Amino acid sequence: MTNTRKILLTGLFLLIGVTSSPLMAAQPGQVMTGVASYYHDSLHGNKTASGKIYNKNKLSAAHKTLPLGTRVRVTEPKSGRSVVLEVNDRGPFVKGRIIDLSRRAATELGMLKKGLAKVKVEILSVPGRSGA
Repeated sequence: MTNTRKILLTGLFLLIGVTSSPLMAAQPGQVMTGVASYYHDSLHGNKTASGKIYNKNKLSAAHKTLPLGTRVRVTEPKSGRSVVLEVNDRGPFVKGRIIDLSRRAATELGMLKKGLAKVKVEILSVPGRSGA
């Protein structure tokens, strides 16, 4: 294989990897389901991945791959309760969980006592994309 061909193939693989990245794929209207948890109170006042300070009394969330600034609606299907919030941090880093909520969001969803809840996460807007 020639060096030119190797370079072209490498570039193609990199391009495919970049365009299929979860960060690139997020679009308004997409829905995910899974288990939500919430931040421990000890994290109140710490800086998040976005640079904002975590405030347990505000509506915010952490997600592993959604772009920071993405607005989502999180719904607890059993009760029908939902909250709209912004992803401003990374996490959760516990297997099987898809989103980590602020204490206020967990309270509004009615999951504070239990600590975990099955939820539906709907992307409402992504910074820089239509619907943002």
